[in-house]
Amino acid sequence: MKSILRSFIGVLALGAALLPVVSVAQNSPPPAEKRGGPGGGRMGPEQMMARLDEVVTLTAEQKTKVTAIYKEQMAAMQAIPQEERREKMRESMTATREKVRAVLTPEQAKKFDDMPAPGRGGPGGPGGEKKKKQN
Repeated sequence: MKSILRSFIGVLALGAALLPVVSVAQNSPPPAEKRGGPGGGRMGPEQMMARLDEVVTLTAEQKTKVTAIYKEQMAAMQAIPQEERREKMRESMTATREKVRAVLTPEQAKKFDDMPAPGRGGPGGPGGEKKKKQN
């Protein structure tokens, strides 16, 4: 009887130890292919173009050109070895912004320049509008 009770207590203890692991696995983010772009949580070229279109209202021709620019940037970044990406990221993003800006009219370019960078200080980001409204 004592051995059955010890076994039962052991099984309960093991179950209690595994419970946090199971709950974390259920709350984990979806796989990268379901989170937007090829980089996981990053936006794909179409999402980046759509974000820009919300702010500056692009023409059909501009949408095609901007999407191509973003696709080119994404392909170029994926071609860079992982350990060098962080170093090359800023110059790649600067070059991409200049290419996109060249497609825009002067009025659109002004709005484009005023856009916050995604994930850094934008609405809901560090120091973003949502946090400023709460204070």
